[in-house]
Amino acid sequence: MDPQAPSRPPRAEPQRFGIRARLLALLLPGIVALLALDSWNDYRTLTDSLVVAYDQSLLEPVQALANGIVVASDGSVRVQEAFSVQAMFESTHLRYKYLHVGVQRIPKGEALDANAPETTLMGVPGLPRPAQTPPDGTPVFYDAVHEQHPVRVAALRQTVYDTKHPGDGWSVLIQAAEGTGPRLQAQTESLKQELLRDTRMILVVALLVWLGVAWTLRPLERLRRSLRERRRDDLKPLDASGVPQEVVPLVDAVNHHIAGHRRMVAEQSQFLADASHQLRTPLSILSIQAGYAVRETDPERMRESLHAIVAQLARTRRLSEQLLSLAHATTEDEIAGAEPAVADLSDIARGVVLQYLPLAHEHDQDLGWVDARAESETEDQAPVLPVRANAAELHEALANLVHNAIKYTPRGGNITVTVRREASHALAEVCDSGPGIAPERRDSVFERFHRDPSTHAATQGAGLGLTIARSYARRNGGEIELDAADMPESTNGGGLRAILKLPLAAGSS
Repeated sequence: MDPQAPSRPPRAEPQRFGIRARLLALLLPGIVALLALDSWNDYRTLTDSLVVAYDQSLLEPVQALANGIVVASDGSVRVQEAFSVQAMFESTHLRYKYLHVGVQRIPKGEALDANAPETTLMGVPGLPRPAQTPPDGTPVFYDAVHEQHPVRVAALRQTVYDTKHPGDGWSVLIQAAEGTGPRLQAQTESLKQELLRDTRMILVVALLVWLGVAWTLRPLERLRRSLRERRRDDLKPLDASGVPQEVVPLVDAVNHHIAGHRRMVAEQSQFLADASHQLRTPLSILSIQAGYAVRETDPERMRESLHAIVAQLARTRRLSEQLLSLAHATTEDEIAGAEPAVADLSDIARGVVLQYLPLAHEHDQDLGWVDARAESETEDQAPVLPVRANAAELHEALANLVHNAIKYTPRGGNITVTVRREASHALAEVCDSGPGIAPERRDSVFERFHRDPSTHAATQGAGLGLTIARSYARRNGGEIELDAADMPESTNGGGLRAILKLPLAAGSS
């Protein structure tokens, strides 16, 4: 595998749960819980209704028998029409249905004794009695077991008196019981219907969620297909028509990224075209000069040609270095790591001045330096103007500003590099006594390969110095500003002041 081949971005692993699964996982438990609660409430309500209905049907024969209780002329208690009531009671179900009418004598002047002997007037004896003696005339319902079968019992107690023997009374307990099977069967059936209803509801909701998500994601699927079918060099914006409103911001963000990528590709293409154009001329000149030197027989003329070739090579080397610096300054760092370390702008500017002193002396120029440490009057080793930036890139930015000043300042001129603090910013100023730049042209000089048509061709470079300086400054959170230098010895009374402005590191203001 070619180590220089461009690495492919890692393929994104699909998430374990998609939108459908997430919606179902979010909605179904809540729906199931609500339906379960609703079904339980409905089941309880229906069960209570069934109990009331069955109890009411069970109470009817008890009340009918209670209405037929009379005291005969001989003082005995009898039940009128007992057979017809019993026949009606047993007409629907013959198993596990019981009637019982029992009577207890209440002696004159005494209270009812629950343990007193009871005489069965009709029905089956031995039906379970209520736990407590019910009030007179008030029906009670309770569950019990008779002959090993669970039964529901309705009981009604009433007191009758013997008119021939005043004071004597009879306590009549009327009971009707039936097995709980039909009730339980009805309750089970109602519960089954509730569960079937809820299951159908859950399935319908799950299907609707599934279809709804599929219908909603259909425009995204079309968008995905259109992207996969595109050519690699197709950088047109994505069509957001028909995309759900919630996804429009995502499409806009992708379009913004595509637009940025398109601008970057256009800038790179323009940069390559400009770089090719800029390098073609010096290479052509070198080729011509080399050919001329090869044909030359006079050693002195040959030496002049070689000197010209060396000078042209130096200019071409400078152009190549500037092109590489510009490419680096305008390219985002793909492996950006931690925050840059703190650098001292004063030390960086001093290093640039020392680097360019020989070149300034060669041009008979006075390159001066004003240190911020003299203003602060500190002798310690702490940074004078700490900025959080890449020191090498700041050095390159200042070097381009100083080199421009040396190139455009006439012989015998002055160049002063000053570093100072202004509020929360650190400033490095390069002032020269050159011709300066008119205010209306100060923005255009930062364009790539910009040259001043009024400047002599011998002093012109590639037009990249200010572009590189501003790119490095902005890459580190700063800016390059141009202003008049107002130096008395400057050409046309103007001069130029180039200012590198950076925010001070936190805690140093």
